[in-house]
Amino acid sequence: MSCHSGFVFTDDFTNYRFRDDHPFNQMRVILTKELLEASSALRQDQFITPRHATEEELSLAHSRTYIQAVKQAGEGLLSEEDGMEFGIGTEDTPMFKGMHEASSLLVGSTLSAIEAVMENHVKHALNLGGGLHHGFERKASGFCIYNDGAVGIKYLRKKYDCKVLYVDTDAHHGDGVQWAFYDDPNVCTLSIHETGRYLFPGTGNVNERGLKEGYGYSFNLPIDAFTEDESFLQVYETAMKEIIHYFKPDVIVTQNGADAHFLDPLTHLCSTMKIYERIPALAHELAHQYCDGKWIALGGGGYDIWRVVPRAWAQVWKVMADGTHFQGPLPKDWLKKWEKESPVPLPENWHDPEDAYNPIPRRKEITEKNEKLLEKSLQLITNQKKYNSL
Repeated sequence: MSCHSGFVFTDDFTNYRFRDDHPFNQMRVILTKELLEASSALRQDQFITPRHATEEELSLAHSRTYIQAVKQAGEGLLSEEDGMEFGIGTEDTPMFKGMHEASSLLVGSTLSAIEAVMENHVKHALNLGGGLHHGFERKASGFCIYNDGAVGIKYLRKKYDCKVLYVDTDAHHGDGVQWAFYDDPNVCTLSIHETGRYLFPGTGNVNERGLKEGYGYSFNLPIDAFTEDESFLQVYETAMKEIIHYFKPDVIVTQNGADAHFLDPLTHLCSTMKIYERIPALAHELAHQYCDGKWIALGGGGYDIWRVVPRAWAQVWKVMADGTHFQGPLPKDWLKKWEKESPVPLPENWHDPEDAYNPIPRRKEITEKNEKLLEKSLQLITNQKKYNSL
């Protein structure tokens, strides 16, 4: 299926940079874009030039006091003590020059993707600069200053009055987006992530179901550490199909963190490139089935920027553009250019080898735990349907 899709991009995404040794590195967006170009999969007429979000737009999900603090931090005018109140100046989220401008651009890029889809310029839009799902109303967290997903969905609700399904497959729980809509029955959040027993932010339990009118519209599937492809995809596919049928959204927003891969240095999941073909493929299929194709995809986590993120994110675009995925060897020109820069040997193929990591001793136990988790979540949907019918 060939769809008119938009790729949001600017070199200025790399201005969002905490320090040279920080794991969050937007160079991964450049690597992905150039991999797509080297694969003849991205044309000039598919680019969407992003804008900065206005302060009024940022205030849809962030307090004015917090926005001013971010501005002051970027100008060197916020003390370390005052910064701590807002989660700014921590090891995870250090202050840097121009942080407000760099952060508001990431939010504006998501708004640009939303506008392109909702104004029917494209069916789908991809903003790999976004997906910063840990930001809160008045606090930075987990490498995230402004939460472009939360601002974007608030914008969708305010300007277009639509029901939004937010699907987050980052290895870390999509906490900032979930809490922003915890009491909103018109926004359904689904997060599939590594259990918080071992991983930041430590939230995302099955019993986080929503509040007041929003109860029953928050879904979490905290899969076990060392989960592999088959179990991950079983949980993802089954849950997403059931939830979208239950909620029937007008538009889908996906956060496509690429940190569930076995090579990612910050997480403990054991997926391969196989999941990064199927995750966007199902979103694409269901967007057409339920939402007239309206699908906005964002970036997110992903900290092996050389071997993992470009391949994973390129597959999202390939699915968006023509419904297929890449196979075989990576383009030689891309490998030749970046092998000089990469601190690790670059993979030569789109797929990982079958014996890419050592066998997981607890595979059966992990799979069974994830199956029970899925059953519990499906039962919650069944119970909610019964409750709604009363």
